Amino acid sequence: MSDDDARAPSPDAEERAPATPDDTLRDAQFVVRPVGVLRSPFADRVSAPRQPYVAGDAPGTIELFAGRGFEDAVADLERWSHLWVLYWFHLNEGWRPKVLPPRSDEKRGVFATRSPHRPNPIGLSPLLLERVEGLVLHVRGVDVVDGTPVLDVKPYVPFADVVQGASTGWIGVDPDPAWEVRWEPLAAEQAAWLAAEHDVVLAPSVDKQLALGPRPHAYRRIRELPDGARLLSVHDWRVRFRVEGRAAVVERVASGYRPSQLHGGTHTDAKLAPHRAFAARYANASLR
Repeated sequence: MSDDDARAPSPDAEERAPATPDDTLRDAQFVVRPVGVLRSPFADRVSAPRQPYVAGDAPGTIELFAGRGFEDAVADLERWSHLWVLYWFHLNEGWRPKVLPPRSDEKRGVFATRSPHRPNPIGLSPLLLERVEGLVLHVRGVDVVDGTPVLDVKPYVPFADVVQGASTGWIGVDPDPAWEVRWEPLAAEQAAWLAAEHDVVLAPSVDKQLALGPRPHAYRRIRELPDGARLLSVHDWRVRFRVEGRAAVVERVASGYRPSQLHGGTHTDAKLAPHRAFAARYANASLR
């Protein structure tokens, strides 16, 4: 072997540029441990409000985990009126580069929206803090599903967190005003009976969905009926309504099951019990 051959680099030892910090971070993984769980009145994503301002004063609690030193971590927290709460959208799988927000007629880049379908499904809500009881924070304005993992709690600082003159992007200066939702007597009676007798609470979800408008949308299961009325699906219930100007007038509630399913005798699932009782009380319980 000549001296030149000895000095020549091996074909398998091709020089590579050293990894940059950006290269290292690109595929980095971080361990995140929830600090607690958020309890809310909303059992699923359909019933949960889309934004805190839509939630109104919906109550909830943040239950911090014991044995982690959080007894000291909440010291002085009760002196703040509002909190930033960071949480994990634990029910989501995967993410979408473009999404269809409730107030948009076209898809938007996910980073230009508040959609939960994100590369890292982290949510952020400003909540009113009512009181602190040990490791339980009582809050209002909750807009998340019951059982959501909480990642962190920070105080809301008005002079630092409010940016004067901030733009509102594709939403515009003023979002579309909410639609009026009116319930006719029969529909109101049916909803009240379901809530009182079977703990089936439909009215809040119906009001929130129809307030965004009567058109079909990814967040609203609405279809037009042959007679011009429209049908909103809320879980396994159906709500018939009509449009008058900028008002959605709820005419009646119906079961989402076919009469053969309700009365055929082959379905014994307990979830059908409210539907069968509803059918016994109200004629034409199904719209099928």
